[in-house]
Amino acid sequence: MQRLENIKSVIIIRSGALGDTVYSSVVLDALVQQYGEDIKIDWIGAPSIQSLFKYDKRVDQTFIIKHRKFPIWLSKEKRKIISFSKSHPYDLLINLESDGPTFNPLAVAIHARHKIGYPFSKPVHKENDRHMVEHIRAHFSAIIDKGIINNTYPKLFGKEFDDLKEKYALPNQYIIINPSNSHTNRNKINYRAWPAEKWKELIKRLGKQKNLVLIGNKGEEKYFDLLKPYPEKVIDLSGKTDLTELISIMSQAKALITTDTGPAHVASATGTPVYC
Repeated sequence: MQRLENIKSVIIIRSGALGDTVYSSVVLDALVQQYGEDIKIDWIGAPSIQSLFKYDKRVDQTFIIKHRKFPIWLSKEKRKIISFSKSHPYDLLINLESDGPTFNPLAVAIHARHKIGYPFSKPVHKENDRHMVEHIRAHFSAIIDKGIINNTYPKLFGKEFDDLKEKYALPNQYIIINPSNSHTNRNKINYRAWPAEKWKELIKRLGKQKNLVLIGNKGEEKYFDLLKPYPEKVIDLSGKTDLTELISIMSQAKALITTDTGPAHVASATGTPVYC
């Protein structure tokens, strides 16, 4: 391990989709355990995660980048981050993005005493690193004790559940169904999809025995119309919850049935069993 001293402020670069950011959040737990609860952590991310860390006390602030491929001279958002780091230099920068021109120049330009990840260090992956969490751990394993690395996992924090239970009339026990995914409204073959008629049949059969909560994004109304009418025990929350609410509702579910998409990663980070 490369022991770093006096690490009190960190900036993390990870500006992927929701799922990418969720499993990358494993770095937060590792930093807090290694350097203490008083550590100040900032996160550079995509617009889709703007509220992901709203109730997470481990993250001090987020910097949102709408156009990740814009070079620094063309990106007001990237220049703002660099300017902030100049007046508030970080002790440590961790770049969790892949090697390339999209974020390497930003990582170089940000003011920080120590820097790891591309282009400063190359993650060393083990042969059995099959899960994406393991790949993320490889980026910062050099500065975190091995015992901590092996006992840190993605975690998410949402709104107070009791308020949501009353707001959406949620039962004490329920299963979440997530039939859509991030490719639903794209004009190409959705390889992550399960036929709508299969989802409808599952909802009909399972809804006779269990309380079901349906989730989905705004703008997917036409897709969900294919699944109606719903059984009596179905609560339709598609397009109704924000991300902080979804995290909390997910954390109390008995299970999530889904395809490969963002909510599957959210469920894993809240300890909810996932069936894909």
